[in-house]
Amino acid sequence: MKISYNWLKQFIQTDKTPQELSLILTNIGLEVESLETVQAVAGGLEGLVIGHVLSCVQHPNADRLRVTTVDVGGPEILQVVCGAPNVAQGQKVVVATVGTTVYPNEGEPFKINKSKIRGEVSEGMICAEDEIGLGVSHDGIMVLPENALTGTIAKTYFKLEDDYLFEIGLTPNRADAASHLGVARDLAAYFRSPLQMPDVSGFKADNETLKIEVQVEDTVAAPRYSSVTISGVTVKASPDWLQDKLKVIGIRPINNIVDITNYVLHDLGIPLHAFDADQIKGAKVIVKKCTEGTPFVTLDGVERKLSAEDLMICNTEEPMCIAGVFGGKSSGITETTTNVFLESAYFNAVSVRKTSKRHGLKTDASFRFERGTDPDMTVTALKRAALLISELAGGKIASQVSDIYPESVKPFDVEVSYANINRLIGAEIPSAQIKAIVVALGIAVDAETAEGLKLKVPAFKVDVTRECDITEEVLRIYGYNNIEIPSKINASLSYSTKPDKEQTQHVIADMLTANGFLEIWCNSLTKGAYSKNPEEAVQILNPLSSDLNVMRQELLMPALESVAYNQNRKTADIKFYEFGKTYHLIAGKYVERPRLLVLLSGANQAEQWNQKPAPVSFYHLKAAVDAVIGRLGITGYQTEEVQDGNFAYGLKYFRGEKAIVTFGAATAADKKKADVDKDVYYADFDWALLLDMVRKNKIVNKDVPKYPAVRRDLSMLVDTEVTFDALKAVALKAEKKLIRNIQVFDVYVGDKLPAGKKSYALNFTIQDEEQTLTDKQIDAVMQKIIHNLAQTVKAEIRK
Repeated sequence: MKISYNWLKQFIQTDKTPQELSLILTNIGLEVESLETVQAVAGGLEGLVIGHVLSCVQHPNADRLRVTTVDVGGPEILQVVCGAPNVAQGQKVVVATVGTTVYPNEGEPFKINKSKIRGEVSEGMICAEDEIGLGVSHDGIMVLPENALTGTIAKTYFKLEDDYLFEIGLTPNRADAASHLGVARDLAAYFRSPLQMPDVSGFKADNETLKIEVQVEDTVAAPRYSSVTISGVTVKASPDWLQDKLKVIGIRPINNIVDITNYVLHDLGIPLHAFDADQIKGAKVIVKKCTEGTPFVTLDGVERKLSAEDLMICNTEEPMCIAGVFGGKSSGITETTTNVFLESAYFNAVSVRKTSKRHGLKTDASFRFERGTDPDMTVTALKRAALLISELAGGKIASQVSDIYPESVKPFDVEVSYANINRLIGAEIPSAQIKAIVVALGIAVDAETAEGLKLKVPAFKVDVTRECDITEEVLRIYGYNNIEIPSKINASLSYSTKPDKEQTQHVIADMLTANGFLEIWCNSLTKGAYSKNPEEAVQILNPLSSDLNVMRQELLMPALESVAYNQNRKTADIKFYEFGKTYHLIAGKYVERPRLLVLLSGANQAEQWNQKPAPVSFYHLKAAVDAVIGRLGITGYQTEEVQDGNFAYGLKYFRGEKAIVTFGAATAADKKKADVDKDVYYADFDWALLLDMVRKNKIVNKDVPKYPAVRRDLSMLVDTEVTFDALKAVALKAEKKLIRNIQVFDVYVGDKLPAGKKSYALNFTIQDEEQTLTDKQIDAVMQKIIHNLAQTVKAEIRK
């Protein structure tokens, strides 16, 4: 939100510099994200002075040039060559001296240098108004009144005052501060100084010749609707002061009527809407909801289909405006408008928010209405705008104020305890100071005791409804920086269930990070098109966009978007992990599932002068998966190939009917949705199941074996469909007590083998914890393994 320093000073008297105010605003909860100087005209007329033309003669070498001498109040008289036809002796003029940068209305800025023009020295430039941004005329130089004082700085003469623009990061709950008045109100509370409100006491109806009847059918969506008419207006450009006010905060001036409504919006925080009164058919305004699908063309020329829940401002025949959001094309102010119907209303915040989201329309008006405006300010804003229209557009106020307000919005009743406020803040603030802050914020004290206050919180403070909210208000104005940080630290021991969820997550996160993985946090909101089980999708009722309309059902797709984002920026080697939740609607109940995603793409090792890049593969992912499982001490699980459509191929570790982790290659369809063209491998862990398994694990300590282990290798031919897991299971069944480990160290498939066969080479680690094994014992174990492999999977041992 943009706030003007000079504009603020219309509400409060302060000698604080913009830089000092910036720190104060941030300290009281209105964080200033940037502060910049805004010049009234480009360049700020720096280097320009008022000069007196002492002489003016024809240039000896040019018919259209004059050679002048000019007194600019300095020790020397300047000679200036001028091409303006109206330059003459005795004039007071604006002179750009040597070294000055001039900023014309059109074209690039240029610097004034001492030069020769057709053989004559020129030591400056006598300026036309369009050359220095003070007007549009280029018929000749700017001639000033005779009483202009020679040597006066041009910026001082023209009374130009630089402004300063605060960019405030307004939080959604601070609707009360969405205007210059709102910001000034907080500053006034901080300084304990009075707030200077606009004077509308001069408002009165000049006549009652233009009456527009108003009927509000939906008082829930429109609790208050105020209006007035102004006749005989002339639509034209706004005066400079009004245009300058709007330009400073980034608003483009349009015409005097529209500019006044924008000015009051940013001044008082109350959105207004001006209608061409002659376009209101039946001379009647009806605030109501239209039938579903009613077509309506908005100011941007787009035809929209209305919802039956959209509140509309209508005449007797058709809708004219989407209430609180956007005007219609046919009823707005044009150059031919002479009569104005001016609206100032208080609309239901939820109704406006839903309509704004439904039609994808975000306006300054909807921004404020959907957060909550001040219902007690509508008539003041209306009178303020009507007086300005009467002054700047030459109109007459042609009706009394119509104010339909059947049930007034009551202030919030809040009781606060001084002790509770001090306890929450963590400091002892005198009760008199607490009361002074509360009153300075515009909150009325209904009753007071030694222990606390009964308060009436005005309706414009939509976020202040509880004692803790009052505490926050007091703390903002008192100053967060005034609360001392205690030097004493208290600690306590507490029992926590095992395993500690956070600690376990940190252990795995640290391990993955140490192995080169980066942690990512993806948005839990994602595209509905990513849902592989649409019937389980958790829909967002009020989505920000079509790209964020459901809760994610898996961690993969948002992570693939991160992969695409990085790869499109030449970061192709990806090692990611994410702890997150997936969301499902199952049997009418919402279910959250904690998951862990590990993802690889690109190269496993970068290109070096002595090595080529090695792309990641399924086996690099398997190593990461086994590392996680091993670090958690999970054993006793089974393995099988993945048989679902979430993976191009892969494996699943499971225990019973529950999958611990499923991992493999991402499918081409999933990669295409996220616009990823590289191979991606990922693992999806059931983190809740892993934590449960860790909880049930028992830590068993064993002595380091005293007796040596022996390794034996076997090479065999098996059918191509036989897996390593199958061979491992057969071997362990043959001798589970002595076999410590089984690894595959070579697999060969080729034309040198019989059709349908492959070669496996396995190594077996054999050990007895109670004695040293003899060759006879070892051979007996190996013969038993060979026999079982031959009988079970028809393995042929190769010599």
